Amino acid sequence: MRGGEVLVSAEVATTRVARRRGLLGRASIAGVLMLRPCRQVHSFGMRFPIDVIWCDGDGRVLRIAVLPPRRMTRPVWRSRFVLEAELGIASRWGLKIGDVLEVTPEVTTDADP
Repeated sequence: MRGGEVLVSAEVATTRVARRRGLLGRASIAGVLMLRPCRQVHSFGMRFPIDVIWCDGDGRVLRIAVLPPRRMTRPVWRSRFVLEAELGIASRWGLKIGDVLEVTPEVTTDADP
């Protein structure tokens, strides 16, 4: 949510295994995947580019980047969570650094296989 507007549903990964698995093996993503805690992500083994949004503990957007397959980001040290979403979603939302997002999870993917 941003300013009371629901932007998209969120799937949440909070365990080490769920965060490591992330979007691997998927052909696409509907909504966003929230990785908490998270400061750095990679796209090794992914099939499609994504938007990555780093946020601090208050949901304030710290950095926004496009991540193609087979890449790794630099860490964002103040980040407490990361949103991974379909390519172009940040620009469609008009998202910018400093915006504050409220993430209300729809599904939690905490179960270790």
